Amino acid sequence: MKLVFAGTPEVAVPALDALIASGRHEVAAVVTRPDAPAGRGRRLVASPVAQRAEEAGIEVLKPVRPRDADFLARLSEIAPDCCPVVAYGAILPKSALDIPAHGWVNLHFSLLPAWRGAAPVQHAVLAGDEVTGASTFLIEEGLDSGPVYGVLTETVRPTDTSGDLLTRLAFAGAGLLAATMDGIADGALKAVPQPADGVSLAPKINVEDAQVGWAAPALRVDRLVRGCTPAPGAWTLFRGERLKLVSIELLPERTGLAPGELSVGKNNVYTGTGSHAVELLWVQPQGKKPMRAADWARGVRIAAGERLGGADVR
Repeated sequence: MKLVFAGTPEVAVPALDALIASGRHEVAAVVTRPDAPAGRGRRLVASPVAQRAEEAGIEVLKPVRPRDADFLARLSEIAPDCCPVVAYGAILPKSALDIPAHGWVNLHFSLLPAWRGAAPVQHAVLAGDEVTGASTFLIEEGLDSGPVYGVLTETVRPTDTSGDLLTRLAFAGAGLLAATMDGIADGALKAVPQPADGVSLAPKINVEDAQVGWAAPALRVDRLVRGCTPAPGAWTLFRGERLKLVSIELLPERTGLAPGELSVGKNNVYTGTGSHAVELLWVQPQGKKPMRAADWARGVRIAAGERLGGADVR
């Protein structure tokens, strides 16, 4: 089939690579978000998908809005049979959805209908799911509600961050998307409507959502830190400034620390929660690079009874 691939971040690159390497399909063009400011100089930088497509000599389309007339006209000229999608980042209008004969087929990182939305992997970690996966489905105008072509499952490991899990799903999902394109081309694969039961939503996780509430049980704190790593990054307050929590470790025993209360050993830093203490492993003070929590604690000279989370200790 002739394909136009839509995707933007690094997580979409393995799927693009799989389609290029498949030998069964022609990736005629790539659709991605416009160049965006990055780095300290805020220089405009092409998306990872755009960079990979340019390396492969593939035409790159960067519409500001996918309903733009020039973009729709060019897509019609290319006349793709199907448009596979991975984390494109913009809502597709019906005028675009109607162009390819086999529609737009999305690789979504959950077992639909669970975790429809922008942050399925983060929400799976936050919820403590033991198993998640990826699904390919035909895009409709509803939110991730279209019929499903194929699925794969992936175990959520106890120490997984959302970044760890997403990386594994990106590579496994690339094979699923390529197999889905093969099945559509052969006419052997039919999309099955999603069940009405089991729907859950996964809206974007904002910085405000990533603030740790130390009165919560340790298990919930651990899930929040892992679920918000690498982005947007779990954080707390220390002496009125934000302190990013890069990684923590659950402790098996209760220590008697109050929520947010700090206890510093020779090479360890512990914090109380609503249940039992956790150990801070890596932190990132505001305006600085990540560092070991023990090094941070020595530098700031934590006083007895000092707490994370501000005066009210959320």
